[in-house]
Amino acid sequence: MNVPRLASTLLASLMVAAAVACAQTPPAPKVDPTPPPPPDLSGDPEVEPQVTIIRREDQVVEEVRIRGELRYIRVTPRGGRPYFLFPDQNGNTYIRRDSLDPTLKVPMWVLFSF
Repeated sequence: MNVPRLASTLLASLMVAAAVACAQTPPAPKVDPTPPPPPDLSGDPEVEPQVTIIRREDQVVEEVRIRGELRYIRVTPRGGRPYFLFPDQNGNTYIRRDSLDPTLKVPMWVLFSF
């Protein structure tokens, strides 16, 4: 029997076994698919908005108040797009806006078209 050949065969088989053992990846950790519940946000009832809905024949008016102060009014006409009325600093008049988006929107009219 050839000892060097047996030793090289044994060494080669050990190297293959070591390579296979190292190539195995550990199992992935189990991840819980459900996220944790959100924190309790119903702590202070004064901070929650109070909404008063007034239904009329031609429109629906929703008044939103926080801590008793009128923040805005949403008016939804029957057959039209809703708009919002915000009280000015004095609270005497209202400013109309078509959305709650505070960014300035520049009108983009088509002046010429070819």
